[in-house]
Amino acid sequence: SFSFFAAFVVCPSTGYPLADIAMAAPTPEEIAVVAARVSELEATFKTQINDYNEALDTIWMLFAASLVFFMHSGFSLLEAGCVRFKNTQNILAKNLIVVTVGFISWYLLGWMLAFGAGEGPNKFAGTTNFAMDGFWDDKTKFRNWFFQGAFCATGGTIVSGAMAERTQLKGFVAYTVFLTSIVYPIVIWWGWSGN
Repeated sequence: SFSFFAAFVVCPSTGYPLADIAMAAPTPEEIAVVAARVSELEATFKTQINDYNEALDTIWMLFAASLVFFMHSGFSLLEAGCVRFKNTQNILAKNLIVVTVGFISWYLLGWMLAFGAGEGPNKFAGTTNFAMDGFWDDKTKFRNWFFQGAFCATGGTIVSGAMAERTQLKGFVAYTVFLTSIVYPIVIWWGWSGN
């Protein structure tokens, strides 16, 4: 009885009479091919989701680090307005030194002491990733390095206002190197390493 009606009924999706459409069940081989294709699409989808999440994390961390980094310009303007005219160039030079020397110190030694968890981590400081060694193995470390380095350098800039008109430039450089390569990183290790 079905074949009689199928000759007159049209399939809504294809427009062909139902009698012309094969109604056979799929073979196990066809089911296996479809299942393999679905698994492949699921894996591709998961990879795309992970890449998307990684991109969002990177964008957010770079944006947040840029905001912290631009605090240096605000501190420069504030400190230039708080000192006598003859010391304006000196305080602006100190803020520029904090950014340059601070990031170089963070690059060479600071990151290692703050986040360099080795095979047998200790309770005092990190011991691996000297001068960004091993960063190409895990590229997320680049964004973390910049994010944490911005905070490290900003720590030195905050103190530069308190030292305005009170220290010579060479003393401030020594302080900046000591703060950004030893003091700040070790305190970060104590707080965030879990050891």
